[in-house]
Amino acid sequence: MKKWLQQLMIISVAFVTFGVISPSHEIWSTLHDKEDVKETDQPQHTTQYAVHFDDPYFNRLNATENFLTEEDLVNGAHTLAFTKFGSKIGPVIEDEFDEVIFPQIEQVIREKIGEHVQMNRKLAISEHPSGGTAEKIFNIKDVDADKNLLLFHVRTEKRPQDGYFFNFHYHLPEDDYQTHHTLGDVYWSKNTPPKWLS
Repeated sequence: MKKWLQQLMIISVAFVTFGVISPSHEIWSTLHDKEDVKETDQPQHTTQYAVHFDDPYFNRLNATENFLTEEDLVNGAHTLAFTKFGSKIGPVIEDEFDEVIFPQIEQVIREKIGEHVQMNRKLAISEHPSGGTAEKIFNIKDVDADKNLLLFHVRTEKRPQDGYFFNFHYHLPEDDYQTHHTLGDVYWSKNTPPKWLS
């Protein structure tokens, strides 16, 4: 670009933008850089990037010598349950969940997953519970077999005259995840509960 045309453009932009973009603004230095670069057929930069997701439950799976233990699965289950409850439901049902429902979840994990842990199978617990009105709290998966071993869900039920209850249950692969194995119910109130993750 001709020098006088460039200076005219700089002055015009500074005038139109009321001085917001001044002649010393960064935009002009990038314009000069573009003019100085000569085009070549070969790319000038070869930059490689690596993406790493920092999730405490899944990072352990990357190392072949580290496997999730039953304790890792139980702790992850508790964390994911309260993530699903959110800030509106969690404080209301926290005590009853911790006293009645979670001990049963822990027992099911230890009974159903214990043999997989002892066989040094790579197990994973899902990262995110589903929100809205969906049931999923978390899944436990055999990574090597690419198969879900346990699906833990909570369903909102409206019972006439009684109000709303949260029905906690799990599913097993033996019956193609069809049967609801009930863990227990937690009463909400007669008012409609908020959506999950809210």
